[in-house]
Amino acid sequence: MYVVHNRIEVTAEQAAAFEETFTASMRATLNGVPGLRRSLLLRPAKAGGAYVSTMEFDSADDFRAWMRSDSFKAAHSDTQAPGMQAPSAIELFDVLEDFAA
Repeated sequence: MYVVHNRIEVTAEQAAAFEETFTASMRATLNGVPGLRRSLLLRPAKAGGAYVSTMEFDSADDFRAWMRSDSFKAAHSDTQAPGMQAPSAIELFDVLEDFAA
């Protein structure tokens, strides 16, 4: 499994609009993406913390294919949407262990 984290720094003033816009975009653009197992939007537990968008793919190739897809283009087409101009940092991981209790 291949996991992608995107840490997104959203101001407190934009938080509610960001959450609404981002989750609507997830619902509209991610259904049926090949190799995508799950996508999460995590709200920071502490004020001022970064949001984290997490995507789990079957493989790095599936992630790269999504980055070239119409789904990706649609999800990132509104450059004026809340949070789209926010600083972000992408982190990429290969899953070493997946333990479910």
